[in-house]
Amino acid sequence: GFVRRDDANHPEVQFAAYLRERYPSGVHAEVFANHEGQKALRNVLSLLDTDGDGVLTAMEKEQASVIVYGHSWGASQTVTLARELGRQGIPVLLTIQVDSIAKPGQKDSTISPNVASAINFYQPRGLLHGRSTIVAADPARTKILGNFRMTYKDRRINCDNYRWFVRVFNKPHHEIENDPRVWDQAASLIDSELSSASTIQASVLK
Repeated sequence: GFVRRDDANHPEVQFAAYLRERYPSGVHAEVFANHEGQKALRNVLSLLDTDGDGVLTAMEKEQASVIVYGHSWGASQTVTLARELGRQGIPVLLTIQVDSIAKPGQKDSTISPNVASAINFYQPRGLLHGRSTIVAADPARTKILGNFRMTYKDRRINCDNYRWFVRVFNKPHHEIENDPRVWDQAASLIDSELSSASTIQASVLK
């Protein structure tokens, strides 16, 4: 829950690096810990303020191409960040939740109307297991791409990047985090969503 932005042991950090390499021009892929929601919000607002005058115009908001993804508490914070952007009239292309665990006072099951598309990956086992279902606050404005149940009973996922007690007591929660299938699908979705976009702002919360 408190992952450093340069901690390459974590797939979320690796995925941000992949996005920077995949989209070398006009891409801003940043990593924030789940408790850095306000910092992430300020970062997105600053990136959207293309003329640097401190005020977002309607055009600057409309041209935003924001994608937010996260795991565990970071997935919960993903929904909160998207909601806060919505309050400021900023659209979000896509949210990606991976084994979302609701933080106290947060509601990670309902996707705000400013989000065009949302997807949820979860697994049902272990001490920590993610939310199984997300829904759109306004189905006419938000497309739920799916709630995908991932299982690891007969599939081994390498979690050697974590300490032994994490692998023993909370393994399924981190198996989904390290599952290449999740990140391959996320990459494919982002390619699809951004195929016609020229400027990308991607934020990740862990």
